[in-house]
Amino acid sequence: MSRPRPAEAVKLLMSIIYAGGDLPKHVLELLSGHCGVFDFVSVEMPFHYTDYYTGEMGVSLVRRFIFFDMLIRPELLPDVKLFTNDVENKYSVQGNRRVNIDPGYISPAHLILATGKGYTHRPYLRDGIYADLTLIYREKSFHSLPWTYPDYAEKPVMEMFNRMRSKYLIQLKHQ
Repeated sequence: MSRPRPAEAVKLLMSIIYAGGDLPKHVLELLSGHCGVFDFVSVEMPFHYTDYYTGEMGVSLVRRFIFFDMLIRPELLPDVKLFTNDVENKYSVQGNRRVNIDPGYISPAHLILATGKGYTHRPYLRDGIYADLTLIYREKSFHSLPWTYPDYAEKPVMEMFNRMRSKYLIQLKHQ
């Protein structure tokens, strides 16, 4: 028989897609004010895998990943997603988002993103938020799944996630 116990703390991350300018600075300030100090902010990476956001956000989009120093309880992910939805709405112009923020976390076993859209690989959490199983960890590395977004499966991005997982495991030991 299994014995229920609390889940381990996880490493909060966010993916931010935007068209550039000074908007990210203001968004980053809001995110750090609410979720804590960053311990890693990636370089801007061209976002060219889909034109899904072009009509709403424009062209020449970039993605940046941010990771937070403080570990969180995984059950807080819906609260974080609802907060990032509010941030997206705050910076919307005439109903069009200028920034897309996808929060998630790294655990020892996987990388999960929060989404408002359900699907077969997205179990419901609460408050209209679903968990998107994006990457799994096995054989000393993260691995993509058939539904993983293409840029999350790129080698440099996977290497970044692996480095952040290693850092997270050290943090977990010292908690």
